[in-house]
Amino acid sequence: MARGPRYRRPFRRRFDGKTDYHKRLKLLKSRKLRIVIRTSNNHVSVQIIQSKLGGDEVLISAFSKELISKYGWAANTGNIPASYLTGYLAGLRAKKNDIQEAIFDLGMLYNRNRVLAACKGVIDAGINIPYNEEFFPDNIEERIKGTHIESYAKKLKSEDSEKYEQIFSGYLKTKNVNPLKISQIFSDSKKKIENNA
Repeated sequence: MARGPRYRRPFRRRFDGKTDYHKRLKLLKSRKLRIVIRTSNNHVSVQIIQSKLGGDEVLISAFSKELISKYGWAANTGNIPASYLTGYLAGLRAKKNDIQEAIFDLGMLYNRNRVLAACKGVIDAGINIPYNEEFFPDNIEERIKGTHIESYAKKLKSEDSEKYEQIFSGYLKTKNVNPLKISQIFSDSKKKIENNA
């Protein structure tokens, strides 16, 4: 650790790699609602937050675990299609509460693909968010629907069925989900979200 006379230790959250204070100050100065997307290995959470002097207030939230209990999602809640659906659910809830626009607060450390899928879900729900078209990769639409999972499962099943059973054991045994039909599960869950959100 540096000990020189000009060394100044950064704030704890900056030192831990959790908060970029310069970026946060810009977001707060905009005085707009923030869409905060956070991911873990198994889940995604999307919140719409209003900054206040006494502390931030969560106006809308959606958690990927809700997809299983309310919207018929049977696959893993930590993958790209589940991230999109969670963002879509949060966006529809925001529209119901007359929230028309917001800005993304992506934090410092994030799983890029799942966060981008959740961003796309919020935008597709009709929330006005400033973004650049280059922000999203070219193949995001097929990844959102889960066709990349289907094609990988199909390739594995034809080449090495033992490896297929091993990699997709969580789908096949514990959840009883066919990985070759992820896009169908995705479209069914999306319809349920549109009807019941």
